[in-house]
Amino acid sequence: MKIRILRSALEDLATAREFYDAKSDGVGDYFFDSLFTEIDSLTLYAGIHPIRFGYHRMVVQRFPYCIYYRVCDEEATVFRVLDARRDPSWIKKGLQEQS
Repeated sequence: MKIRILRSALEDLATAREFYDAKSDGVGDYFFDSLFTEIDSLTLYAGIHPIRFGYHRMVVQRFPYCIYYRVCDEEATVFRVLDARRDPSWIKKGLQEQS
């Protein structure tokens, strides 16, 4: 399975990385590495996650984030990487902006 990460998801990752870097040195890098490991796992597991707001939602293991993606043919496209602690209506609005 091929993985494509949209600019919106990369921007989400960069924003979160800055947030965690401001909290403690090195945590932002750990966050970034952890999330890319999760995204890489989509090569094997894309499509098995439940659908929420029209996207597959993978809950991240080490941080309170979710990866929202869609599968088409043999490609998983990551649309957003959002903080799971946010209000569900905010998450839904952020995902609707992608459609």
